[in-house]
Amino acid sequence: MTCRALMEEVQYDVTKARQTKIKVGSFRINPDGTQARKKISLAQSEAFRTELLETVCERMNDYRLEEDPVTKEKTFKRFAPRKGDKIYKEFKKFFFHSDAYRPLKFACETIIEEYEDEIFSLIAQETHYLADKLCNENSDLCDTSNHTEL
Repeated sequence: MTCRALMEEVQYDVTKARQTKIKVGSFRINPDGTQARKKISLAQSEAFRTELLETVCERMNDYRLEEDPVTKEKTFKRFAPRKGDKIYKEFKKFFFHSDAYRPLKFACETIIEEYEDEIFSLIAQETHYLADKLCNENSDLCDTSNHTEL
């Protein structure tokens, strides 16, 4: 469950960052007077990916645990609007904080610590459906037979 919430946040930021291009390369001038610089998407920037993984778990407070009334399956769903949403300014006037979500943040940080290289690789490969790739294919984090912890 935590893996999906984490990767949904990562996917959101990566999708936005793919729309922005930045120049990378050396500032060194070649003998012919040119510079070896090229444009890449912001999501391909190592600095962007590093900062994303350092800050994404802070957003776990924006999720709440929900239980499907029919299947009784528990999942984390985002309840808070994102920056840029029309109601974001009004929503931020209220203060939501609970120690109940500390385990979610801790689990998020643990996943990043253990799977950082895989997450970096998936973003670099411009993989879509990051949650499916990491949580189901590259790890056993969403193995339905192993739901003993967040």
